[in-house]
Amino acid sequence: MPHNPVAPEFRAALKVLPSFDGLADETLGETRKAFIAAIRSVRVAEYPDVMVEEGRVPGPDGAPAVPVVTYRPVASHPNAPALVYIHSGGIVSGTPEVDDARCRQMVSELGLVIFSVDYRLAPEAPYPAAIEDCYAALKWAHDHAADLGIDRNRLIIGGDSAGGGLTACLALLARDRAEIKILFQLLIYPMLDDRTGTTLMPSPALGEYIWTRSANHYAWNAYLGKTPGSAGISEYAAAFRATDLTGLPPAYIGVGSLDLFLDEDLEYARRLMAAGVPTEVCVIPGAYHVFDVFIPDAPMSTQFRDSYFTALKRVISQGLPENSN
Repeated sequence: MPHNPVAPEFRAALKVLPSFDGLADETLGETRKAFIAAIRSVRVAEYPDVMVEEGRVPGPDGAPAVPVVTYRPVASHPNAPALVYIHSGGIVSGTPEVDDARCRQMVSELGLVIFSVDYRLAPEAPYPAAIEDCYAALKWAHDHAADLGIDRNRLIIGGDSAGGGLTACLALLARDRAEIKILFQLLIYPMLDDRTGTTLMPSPALGEYIWTRSANHYAWNAYLGKTPGSAGISEYAAAFRATDLTGLPPAYIGVGSLDLFLDEDLEYARRLMAAGVPTEVCVIPGAYHVFDVFIPDAPMSTQFRDSYFTALKRVISQGLPENSN
């Protein structure tokens, strides 16, 4: 890959954005605080037409209840489309707050009901804690659709970064457990392959900013409880490890051209399409990891957001056939 510099509209932010480089057990607590502080420093629009409620849903067998933040239009309608959303943070940091602005905007503009999952983090809770928490929230939303005022035929899953990776794993798990039909999977610069930065080295142009090779290695090691790249990693832990992608829901994959995850995301998209899964891909030139979170008003951040909003609008207008459940 030839040198691809940071787009001018994203350069100034690099002076103040947090970096996860050098992430370690000793620095994890401070990194978690810095991540949330950086999110809170971003000016975002208010959405008075969105109401927010915090609650808990039954957790996996033998595990604690799962905190879930529900976003709902004030002027809510019965049988609304719903999105189970999974936040970013490398599976070692973050809460639903980091994607609060994104969720509010999706609810306001798309009429979705969103259930944002506050899953357990590694290393305190390694695999399969996070994915099982996400599945528990998904199953709760599906099983209580009528009470929640949502349409189980328009049930979407989505997330960004680590949340995008967990979303891809959740799509695999839902397919294989065959309890829940998923309409669509929204994968925003997803973290899919534990080998990236360990046994597979992307171009030096990738992963220089924000989320680096060392951060990726630490996070995967914390989540897996073993060295990334080891044999026998489950596809429900790292979706890229899956050998069979047939029967998965249609997908959107978006990523920046300087993101550490560029290669794995594009290859996963190619494999989805080869397996017959309708897949839309968007690559933003000169963009590093989570560029749109920290510079939301940049023209290319708006372009990126419009691309997946358009994809969501299209799929929620269709829904699943009535007999698909």
